[in-house]
Amino acid sequence: MTVNDDSFTNWKHREEIAESMIPLIGKLHRERDVTVLLHSRSLVNKSVVSLLKTHRFVRQIAGEELSVTETLPFLQALTTLDLGPSQIDIGRLAEEYRADNRGLSVEQFTAEAVAGATGANKIECREGRDVVLYGFGRIGRLVARLLIEKSGSGNGLRLRAIVVRGGGGRAADDLVKRASLLRRDSIHGQFQGTITVDEANSTITANGNEIKVIYANDPSEVDYTAYGIKDAILIDNTGKWRDREGLSQHLRPGVDKVVLTAPGKGDVPNIVHGVNHDSLKPDEQIISCASCTTNAIVPPLKAMDDEYGVLRGHVETVHSFTNDQNLLDNYHKADRRGRSAPLNMVITETGAASAVSKALPDLKAHITGSSIRVPVPDVSIAILNLQLARETTREEVLDHLREVSLTSPLRRQIDFISTPDAVSSDFIGSRHASIVDAGATKVEGDNAILYLWYDNEFGYSCQVIRVVQHVSGVEYPTYPAPAV
Repeated sequence: MTVNDDSFTNWKHREEIAESMIPLIGKLHRERDVTVLLHSRSLVNKSVVSLLKTHRFVRQIAGEELSVTETLPFLQALTTLDLGPSQIDIGRLAEEYRADNRGLSVEQFTAEAVAGATGANKIECREGRDVVLYGFGRIGRLVARLLIEKSGSGNGLRLRAIVVRGGGGRAADDLVKRASLLRRDSIHGQFQGTITVDEANSTITANGNEIKVIYANDPSEVDYTAYGIKDAILIDNTGKWRDREGLSQHLRPGVDKVVLTAPGKGDVPNIVHGVNHDSLKPDEQIISCASCTTNAIVPPLKAMDDEYGVLRGHVETVHSFTNDQNLLDNYHKADRRGRSAPLNMVITETGAASAVSKALPDLKAHITGSSIRVPVPDVSIAILNLQLARETTREEVLDHLREVSLTSPLRRQIDFISTPDAVSSDFIGSRHASIVDAGATKVEGDNAILYLWYDNEFGYSCQVIRVVQHVSGVEYPTYPAPAV
């Protein structure tokens, strides 16, 4: 047998193991509302090849590939436990078991590590929380995909309705076109599942989730209780209203809270999940998820300030173009955004730097910012230039950020990549708010320059969902618990 035959045989063996993992992962998710993770990456609804690629990707973070032969025993052990709703990272279990020297079996170690999610300690499955999308643009459709994907056992978030303009004067095929935009996306690909349209009842059914499409030109036109919706969280992704007075118009019968997918103004709290979501008061009804760029820079900024102290900084964002810009030169209220987006680099403003103080009120450093829009449709990069309170080295900074991405409470926000040939399109579909590019990082004395990739559409939408899960009470604990 040749070396190549050995490699192929090994691959087929790992494929067989990955195939055996898929029904176990699915059953835990459907029946017990348990999401199985591998170093913060969900394994739910993944293909055989995706499972193997996720295991291989760990070598870029931890230095060595994680094999399915190592993680399968922990997954099998989980299926024997009386688990409640939770997120369980089998990559972390395998890693911590490797370092444990007590001689425990995999079953004993797993039971101990996830004890908070079993028996008398477990959280009981809650009744699902209704969600309404107000607006159905780029972010709205991606949030819809995520809500449908995460419907799981039916005890989490339930997308009940979508509100769009067109009350009284919509085109006959309006619903079909909106469903088509949900079904296919030029950047993010095909919807994973099935979608059917019932024009007579104005509903879109996606993977069994029946979603009412409500046509209205103003929040005051909608009584959500008429559609059986109660205590809903409404996600406004239009950006039309950004202050408390405007957003309060959504607090109609059937709606309990409003979440804005844009920076809030005035006293509206700007929340970056992972950083300041715990500061939300339970009775707060109006919440902002800040901007995609704020979500990209605040988590690594916190990680650097916690370890080294930050005296001052500047962020330059190289940002993909958006629907706010023109395809060809035309009138625009902003000075430069009227110029053709696919043909130009466009200098513009960003409010991300000023928004840092809302998400990180304890940060004393002054952060400035500017932005350039460039001719790519998705994925941006933030260049964060920091003066630190003490001198350090490039190796120390990279080790710190790598560890933060693996074990800290920010591990869902910060990813870490050491691939030397990575480019922007590689990060389409990333679920992290920010990806540290190790190869581009520069450190000299007390100066550190971080290059942070982010999918300004999908990564941001994942952060929105995390905020909604938190305020709805369906953000389940993760095991093993992250290092503090």
